Amino acid sequence: MTGAATKFSRLLSLDVFRGLTIALMILVNSAGNKTSYAWLEHSLWNGCTIADVVFPFFVFIVGVSSVFSIAKSKEKGFTSVQLFSKILRRSLIIFLIGLCLNAFPYHGLDSLRIHGVLQRIAICYFSASLLFLFTDLRTQFIILLMLLIGYWLALTQIPVPGVNLNHLTAENNLAAYVDRLLLGSNHLWAKTWDPEGILSTLPAIATALIGNLTGAWLLSAHDPLKKLKVLWVAAIISMMIGWLWGLEFPVNKILWTSSYVLWTAGLALFILGGCYWLIDIKGWRKWCKPFEIFGVNALAVFVLHVVFLKIQAMIPMPSGNLRTFITQELFGWASLKNASLFYALTYTLLWFFVLCFFYRKKIFIKI
Repeated sequence: MTGAATKFSRLLSLDVFRGLTIALMILVNSAGNKTSYAWLEHSLWNGCTIADVVFPFFVFIVGVSSVFSIAKSKEKGFTSVQLFSKILRRSLIIFLIGLCLNAFPYHGLDSLRIHGVLQRIAICYFSASLLFLFTDLRTQFIILLMLLIGYWLALTQIPVPGVNLNHLTAENNLAAYVDRLLLGSNHLWAKTWDPEGILSTLPAIATALIGNLTGAWLLSAHDPLKKLKVLWVAAIISMMIGWLWGLEFPVNKILWTSSYVLWTAGLALFILGGCYWLIDIKGWRKWCKPFEIFGVNALAVFVLHVVFLKIQAMIPMPSGNLRTFITQELFGWASLKNASLFYALTYTLLWFFVLCFFYRKKIFIKI
Protein backbone atom coordinates (compact mmCIF):
# COMPACT_ATOMS: atom_id res chain seq x y z
CA MET A 1 0.00 0.00 0.00
CA THR A 2 1.64 3.23 -1.12
CA GLY A 3 0.74 6.73 -2.13
CA ALA A 4 -1.41 7.56 0.89
CA ALA A 5 -0.69 9.56 3.99
CA THR A 6 -0.19 7.42 7.07
CA LYS A 7 -2.47 9.50 9.28
CA PHE A 8 -6.11 8.49 9.01
CA SER A 9 -8.89 11.05 9.08
CA ARG A 10 -12.61 10.51 8.50
CA LEU A 11 -14.36 12.42 5.73
CA LEU A 12 -17.91 13.51 6.45
CA SER A 13 -18.33 14.18 2.73
CA LEU A 14 -17.82 10.47 2.02
CA ASP A 15 -20.43 9.52 4.63
CA VAL A 16 -22.88 12.02 3.13
CA PHE A 17 -22.26 10.75 -0.41
CA ARG A 18 -22.89 7.21 0.81
CA GLY A 19 -26.13 8.34 2.46
CA LEU A 20 -27.26 10.17 -0.69
CA THR A 21 -26.61 7.01 -2.69
CA ILE A 22 -28.49 4.75 -0.28
CA ALA A 23 -31.49 7.10 -0.15
CA LEU A 24 -31.57 7.22 -3.95
CA MET A 25 -31.22 3.42 -4.09
CA ILE A 26 -34.31 2.96 -1.92
CA LEU A 27 -36.23 5.52 -3.97
CA VAL A 28 -35.55 3.91 -7.35
CA ASN A 29 -36.18 0.39 -5.98
CA SER A 30 -39.56 1.26 -4.49
CA ALA A 31 -41.93 2.31 -7.27
CA GLY A 32 -45.53 2.01 -6.11
CA ASN A 33 -46.77 0.46 -9.35
CA LYS A 34 -45.54 -0.53 -12.79
CA THR A 35 -45.89 3.01 -14.13
CA SER A 36 -42.90 5.18 -13.21
CA TYR A 37 -41.10 8.22 -14.51
CA ALA A 38 -38.34 7.23 -16.93
CA TRP A 39 -35.58 8.61 -14.70
CA LEU A 40 -36.71 6.28 -11.89
CA GLU A 41 -36.41 3.23 -14.14
CA HIS A 42 -33.31 1.44 -15.38
CA SER A 43 -32.47 1.69 -19.05
CA LEU A 44 -33.89 -1.25 -20.97
CA TRP A 45 -30.53 -1.70 -22.68
CA ASN A 46 -28.07 1.02 -23.72
CA GLY A 47 -28.11 4.39 -21.97
CA CYS A 48 -27.88 5.68 -18.42
CA THR A 49 -30.68 7.06 -16.25
CA ILE A 50 -30.47 8.30 -12.66
CA ALA A 51 -31.48 4.81 -11.55
CA ASP A 52 -28.50 3.38 -13.44
CA VAL A 53 -25.88 5.37 -11.52
CA VAL A 54 -26.86 4.17 -8.04
CA PHE A 55 -25.15 0.77 -8.11
CA PRO A 56 -21.81 1.95 -9.57
CA PHE A 57 -21.81 4.86 -7.12
CA PHE A 58 -22.05 2.40 -4.26
CA VAL A 59 -19.29 0.17 -5.69
CA PHE A 60 -17.12 3.28 -6.11
CA ILE A 61 -17.82 4.25 -2.48
CA VAL A 62 -16.87 0.72 -1.39
CA GLY A 63 -13.47 1.25 -2.98
CA VAL A 64 -12.95 4.65 -1.34
CA SER A 65 -14.15 3.41 2.06
CA SER A 66 -11.96 0.30 2.00
CA VAL A 67 -8.89 2.50 1.60
CA PHE A 68 -9.87 4.55 4.65
CA SER A 69 -10.66 1.40 6.62
CA ILE A 70 -7.34 -0.27 5.78
CA ALA A 71 -5.41 2.92 6.56
CA LYS A 72 -7.14 3.20 9.94
CA SER A 73 -6.46 -0.46 10.74
CA LYS A 74 -2.80 -0.10 9.74
CA GLU A 75 -2.54 2.89 12.05
CA LYS A 76 -3.88 0.73 14.89
CA GLY A 77 -1.18 -1.86 14.26
CA PHE A 78 -3.10 -4.54 12.34
CA THR A 79 -0.88 -6.83 10.27
CA SER A 80 -1.56 -7.68 6.63
CA VAL A 81 -2.55 -11.21 7.66
CA GLN A 82 -5.07 -9.87 10.16
CA LEU A 83 -6.46 -7.46 7.58
CA PHE A 84 -6.75 -10.23 5.00
CA SER A 85 -8.75 -12.30 7.49
CA LYS A 86 -11.01 -9.33 8.23
CA ILE A 87 -11.57 -8.59 4.53
CA LEU A 88 -12.30 -12.25 3.75
CA ARG A 89 -14.77 -12.52 6.64
CA ARG A 90 -16.63 -9.36 5.61
CA SER A 91 -16.78 -10.44 1.99
CA LEU A 92 -18.18 -13.87 2.80
CA ILE A 93 -20.81 -12.45 5.15
CA ILE A 94 -21.98 -9.86 2.60
CA PHE A 95 -22.11 -12.53 -0.12
CA LEU A 96 -24.12 -14.89 2.11
CA ILE A 97 -26.55 -12.12 3.07
CA GLY A 98 -27.11 -11.55 -0.64
CA LEU A 99 -27.80 -15.26 -1.16
CA CYS A 100 -30.27 -15.25 1.72
CA LEU A 101 -32.09 -12.28 0.17
CA ASN A 102 -32.33 -14.19 -3.10
CA ALA A 103 -33.68 -17.22 -1.23
CA PHE A 104 -36.53 -15.23 0.31
CA PRO A 105 -39.24 -16.29 -0.30
CA TYR A 106 -37.80 -19.79 -0.56
CA HIS A 107 -38.62 -21.77 -3.71
CA GLY A 108 -35.89 -24.41 -3.52
CA LEU A 109 -32.20 -24.55 -4.34
CA ASP A 110 -32.88 -25.62 -7.93
CA SER A 111 -33.98 -22.09 -8.83
CA LEU A 112 -31.86 -20.08 -6.39
CA ARG A 113 -30.24 -17.10 -8.08
CA ILE A 114 -26.53 -17.08 -7.28
CA HIS A 115 -25.68 -13.51 -8.20
CA GLY A 116 -27.08 -10.26 -6.90
CA VAL A 117 -26.28 -6.74 -5.76
CA LEU A 118 -24.67 -7.71 -2.45
CA GLN A 119 -22.80 -10.60 -4.05
CA ARG A 120 -21.23 -8.24 -6.56
CA ILE A 121 -20.41 -5.73 -3.84
CA ALA A 122 -18.75 -8.52 -1.82
CA ILE A 123 -16.57 -9.59 -4.76
CA CYS A 124 -15.64 -6.00 -5.61
CA TYR A 125 -14.84 -5.20 -1.99
CA PHE A 126 -12.71 -8.33 -1.61
CA SER A 127 -10.79 -7.76 -4.85
CA ALA A 128 -10.21 -4.02 -4.45
CA SER A 129 -9.26 -4.33 -0.77
CA LEU A 130 -6.71 -7.07 -1.40
CA LEU A 131 -5.19 -5.15 -4.28
CA PHE A 132 -4.88 -2.04 -2.12
CA LEU A 133 -3.41 -4.09 0.72
CA PHE A 134 -0.80 -5.97 -1.30
CA THR A 135 0.00 -3.80 -4.36
CA ASP A 136 0.96 -0.20 -5.02
CA LEU A 137 -1.26 2.37 -6.73
CA ARG A 138 0.57 2.08 -10.05
CA THR A 139 -0.15 -1.66 -10.18
CA GLN A 140 -3.80 -1.03 -9.31
CA PHE A 141 -4.05 1.52 -12.13
CA ILE A 142 -2.54 -0.95 -14.60
CA ILE A 143 -4.97 -3.68 -13.49
CA LEU A 144 -7.83 -1.18 -13.84
CA LEU A 145 -6.82 -0.46 -17.45
CA MET A 146 -6.40 -4.16 -18.20
CA LEU A 147 -9.88 -4.92 -16.87
CA LEU A 148 -11.51 -2.18 -18.95
CA ILE A 149 -9.65 -2.91 -22.18
CA GLY A 150 -9.73 -6.68 -21.74
CA TYR A 151 -13.49 -6.71 -21.10
CA TRP A 152 -14.11 -4.52 -24.16
CA LEU A 153 -12.05 -6.83 -26.38
CA ALA A 154 -13.63 -9.95 -24.90
CA LEU A 155 -17.21 -8.83 -25.51
CA THR A 156 -16.57 -7.45 -28.97
CA GLN A 157 -13.98 -9.87 -30.37
CA ILE A 158 -14.62 -13.30 -28.83
CA PRO A 159 -17.31 -15.10 -30.83
CA VAL A 160 -20.36 -16.61 -29.15
CA PRO A 161 -21.86 -19.73 -30.78
CA GLY A 162 -24.72 -18.78 -33.08
CA VAL A 163 -24.21 -15.02 -32.65
CA ASN A 164 -22.59 -12.50 -34.98
CA LEU A 165 -19.35 -10.95 -33.72
CA ASN A 166 -19.83 -7.74 -31.69
CA HIS A 167 -23.60 -8.28 -31.65
CA LEU A 168 -24.63 -7.27 -28.14
CA THR A 169 -28.13 -7.99 -26.89
CA ALA A 170 -29.25 -9.05 -23.42
CA GLU A 171 -29.29 -12.75 -24.34
CA ASN A 172 -26.63 -12.82 -27.04
CA ASN A 173 -23.28 -11.71 -25.68
CA LEU A 174 -20.24 -13.37 -24.13
CA ALA A 175 -21.19 -12.44 -20.54
CA ALA A 176 -24.64 -14.03 -20.82
CA TYR A 177 -23.17 -17.07 -22.58
CA VAL A 178 -20.63 -17.62 -19.78
CA ASP A 179 -23.35 -17.34 -17.13
CA ARG A 180 -25.56 -19.89 -18.91
CA LEU A 181 -22.59 -22.20 -19.44
CA LEU A 182 -21.30 -22.13 -15.85
CA LEU A 183 -24.46 -21.61 -13.80
CA GLY A 184 -27.36 -22.81 -15.91
CA SER A 185 -30.52 -20.90 -16.74
CA ASN A 186 -32.34 -21.74 -13.49
CA HIS A 187 -29.86 -19.73 -11.45
CA LEU A 188 -29.95 -16.54 -13.52
CA TRP A 189 -32.10 -13.44 -12.99
CA ALA A 190 -33.69 -13.55 -16.44
CA LYS A 191 -33.02 -17.22 -17.30
CA THR A 192 -30.91 -16.29 -20.33
CA TRP A 193 -28.83 -13.54 -18.69
CA ASP A 194 -28.04 -11.93 -15.35
CA PRO A 195 -27.27 -8.22 -14.73
CA GLU A 196 -24.82 -9.19 -11.96
CA GLY A 197 -23.22 -12.13 -13.73
CA ILE A 198 -19.72 -13.58 -13.59
CA LEU A 199 -17.95 -11.84 -16.47
CA SER A 200 -19.59 -8.44 -15.99
CA THR A 201 -18.32 -8.38 -12.40
CA LEU A 202 -14.78 -7.86 -13.73
CA PRO A 203 -15.40 -4.28 -14.92
CA ALA A 204 -17.32 -3.69 -11.67
CA ILE A 205 -14.05 -4.44 -9.88
CA ALA A 206 -12.56 -1.68 -12.05
CA THR A 207 -15.18 0.69 -10.62
CA ALA A 208 -14.04 -0.24 -7.10
CA LEU A 209 -10.40 0.28 -8.12
CA ILE A 210 -11.22 3.82 -9.24
CA GLY A 211 -12.61 4.20 -5.72
CA ASN A 212 -9.28 2.88 -4.37
CA LEU A 213 -7.31 5.49 -6.28
CA THR A 214 -9.71 8.20 -5.16
CA GLY A 215 -9.46 7.15 -1.52
CA ALA A 216 -5.67 7.13 -1.67
CA TRP A 217 -5.69 10.62 -3.17
CA LEU A 218 -8.04 11.94 -0.48
CA LEU A 219 -5.81 10.40 2.22
CA SER A 220 -2.70 12.03 0.80
CA ALA A 221 -1.01 15.05 2.37
CA HIS A 222 -1.88 17.43 -0.47
CA ASP A 223 -3.72 20.70 0.05
CA PRO A 224 -7.54 20.21 0.12
CA LEU A 225 -8.07 22.61 -2.79
CA LYS A 226 -5.54 20.69 -4.88
CA LYS A 227 -7.34 17.46 -4.00
CA LEU A 228 -10.62 19.02 -5.15
CA LYS A 229 -9.17 20.25 -8.44
CA VAL A 230 -7.74 16.82 -9.24
CA LEU A 231 -11.07 15.15 -8.38
CA TRP A 232 -12.97 17.42 -10.75
CA VAL A 233 -10.39 17.22 -13.54
CA ALA A 234 -10.41 13.42 -13.23
CA ALA A 235 -14.23 13.50 -13.29
CA ILE A 236 -14.31 15.48 -16.54
CA ILE A 237 -11.66 13.30 -18.19
CA SER A 238 -13.40 10.09 -17.08
CA MET A 239 -16.80 11.22 -18.37
CA MET A 240 -15.32 12.40 -21.68
CA ILE A 241 -13.49 9.11 -22.29
CA GLY A 242 -16.57 7.17 -21.21
CA TRP A 243 -18.78 9.11 -23.60
CA LEU A 244 -16.36 8.73 -26.52
CA TRP A 245 -15.81 5.03 -25.81
CA GLY A 246 -19.58 4.65 -25.63
CA LEU A 247 -19.82 5.48 -29.32
CA GLU A 248 -18.08 2.16 -29.99
CA PHE A 249 -18.89 0.18 -26.82
CA PRO A 250 -22.21 1.60 -25.57
CA VAL A 251 -22.81 2.75 -22.02
CA ASN A 252 -24.77 -0.20 -20.61
CA LYS A 253 -25.51 -1.06 -16.99
CA ILE A 254 -26.59 -4.66 -17.63
CA LEU A 255 -23.25 -5.47 -19.26
CA TRP A 256 -21.39 -2.98 -17.01
CA THR A 257 -19.45 -1.91 -20.09
CA SER A 258 -16.09 -0.17 -19.88
CA SER A 259 -17.67 3.07 -21.10
CA TYR A 260 -20.29 2.74 -18.35
CA VAL A 261 -17.52 2.33 -15.76
CA LEU A 262 -15.83 5.56 -16.81
CA TRP A 263 -19.03 7.56 -17.31
CA THR A 264 -20.46 6.67 -13.91
CA ALA A 265 -17.09 6.94 -12.14
CA GLY A 266 -16.76 10.45 -13.56
CA LEU A 267 -20.17 11.37 -12.19
CA ALA A 268 -19.24 9.86 -8.81
CA LEU A 269 -15.98 11.82 -8.72
CA PHE A 270 -17.81 15.02 -9.57
CA ILE A 271 -20.47 14.57 -6.87
CA LEU A 272 -17.96 13.44 -4.24
CA GLY A 273 -15.86 16.47 -5.13
CA GLY A 274 -18.91 18.69 -4.67
CA CYS A 275 -19.60 17.16 -1.24
CA TYR A 276 -15.92 17.52 -0.33
CA TRP A 277 -15.95 21.21 -1.27
CA LEU A 278 -19.19 22.01 0.54
CA ILE A 279 -18.54 19.97 3.69
CA ASP A 280 -14.82 19.50 4.27
CA ILE A 281 -13.51 22.70 2.70
CA LYS A 282 -16.29 25.28 3.16
CA GLY A 283 -17.60 23.70 6.36
CA TRP A 284 -21.30 23.86 5.36
CA ARG A 285 -22.54 20.91 7.39
CA LYS A 286 -26.00 21.78 8.67
CA TRP A 287 -27.73 19.94 5.81
CA CYS A 288 -25.66 16.76 6.20
CA LYS A 289 -27.28 14.96 9.13
CA PRO A 290 -30.14 13.19 7.23
CA PHE A 291 -27.71 11.71 4.71
CA GLU A 292 -25.17 10.86 7.39
CA ILE A 293 -27.95 8.92 9.16
CA PHE A 294 -28.68 6.99 5.95
CA GLY A 295 -24.98 6.31 5.43
CA VAL A 296 -23.99 4.88 8.81
CA ASN A 297 -26.41 1.94 8.53
CA ALA A 298 -26.21 1.48 4.77
CA LEU A 299 -26.08 -2.33 4.65
CA ALA A 300 -28.83 -2.76 7.24
CA VAL A 301 -31.28 -0.44 5.51
CA PHE A 302 -30.56 -2.00 2.12
CA VAL A 303 -31.39 -5.48 3.42
CA LEU A 304 -34.43 -4.36 5.41
CA HIS A 305 -35.99 -2.31 2.62
CA VAL A 306 -35.64 -5.22 0.18
CA VAL A 307 -37.15 -7.70 2.65
CA PHE A 308 -40.19 -5.52 3.29
CA LEU A 309 -40.69 -4.86 -0.43
CA LYS A 310 -40.70 -8.62 -0.97
CA ILE A 311 -43.17 -9.14 1.86
CA GLN A 312 -45.53 -6.58 0.31
CA ALA A 313 -45.24 -8.33 -3.05
CA MET A 314 -46.14 -11.67 -1.40
CA ILE A 315 -49.42 -10.43 0.09
CA PRO A 316 -52.21 -10.64 -2.54
CA MET A 317 -54.79 -7.87 -2.75
CA PRO A 318 -57.66 -7.17 -5.20
CA SER A 319 -55.52 -4.51 -6.91
CA GLY A 320 -52.49 -6.81 -7.19
CA ASN A 321 -50.41 -6.93 -4.01
CA LEU A 322 -50.02 -4.97 -0.80
CA ARG A 323 -47.69 -2.41 -2.37
CA THR A 324 -50.05 -1.53 -5.22
CA PHE A 325 -52.96 -1.52 -2.74
CA ILE A 326 -51.22 0.98 -0.47
CA THR A 327 -50.30 3.11 -3.47
CA GLN A 328 -53.90 3.14 -4.69
CA GLU A 329 -55.40 3.82 -1.25
CA LEU A 330 -53.03 6.61 -0.26
CA PHE A 331 -52.28 8.20 -3.61
CA GLY A 332 -55.13 7.15 -5.90
CA TRP A 333 -56.02 10.82 -6.35
CA ALA A 334 -52.77 11.36 -8.30
CA SER A 335 -51.77 10.21 -11.77
CA LEU A 336 -50.29 6.72 -11.98
CA LYS A 337 -46.74 8.04 -12.34
CA ASN A 338 -47.11 10.50 -9.48
CA ALA A 339 -48.77 7.88 -7.27
CA SER A 340 -45.83 5.57 -7.90
CA LEU A 341 -43.38 8.36 -7.07
CA PHE A 342 -45.26 9.40 -3.92
CA TYR A 343 -45.20 5.81 -2.66
CA ALA A 344 -41.44 5.60 -3.30
CA LEU A 345 -40.84 8.89 -1.50
CA THR A 346 -43.01 7.81 1.44
CA TYR A 347 -41.27 4.44 1.68
CA THR A 348 -37.86 6.14 1.64
CA LEU A 349 -38.99 8.59 4.33
CA LEU A 350 -40.29 5.72 6.44
CA TRP A 351 -36.86 4.11 6.45
CA PHE A 352 -35.31 7.45 7.32
CA PHE A 353 -37.43 7.54 10.48
CA VAL A 354 -36.38 3.97 11.31
CA LEU A 355 -32.73 4.94 10.84
CA CYS A 356 -33.23 8.03 13.01
CA PHE A 357 -34.38 5.72 15.79
CA PHE A 358 -31.29 3.55 15.26
CA TYR A 359 -29.08 6.65 15.30
CA ARG A 360 -30.54 8.01 18.54
CA LYS A 361 -30.17 4.61 20.21
CA LYS A 362 -26.62 4.35 18.81
CA ILE A 363 -27.50 1.18 16.92
CA PHE A 364 -24.93 0.84 14.14
CA ILE A 365 -25.02 -2.52 12.38
CA LYS A 366 -21.57 -3.26 11.00
CA ILE A 367 -19.79 -6.37 9.78
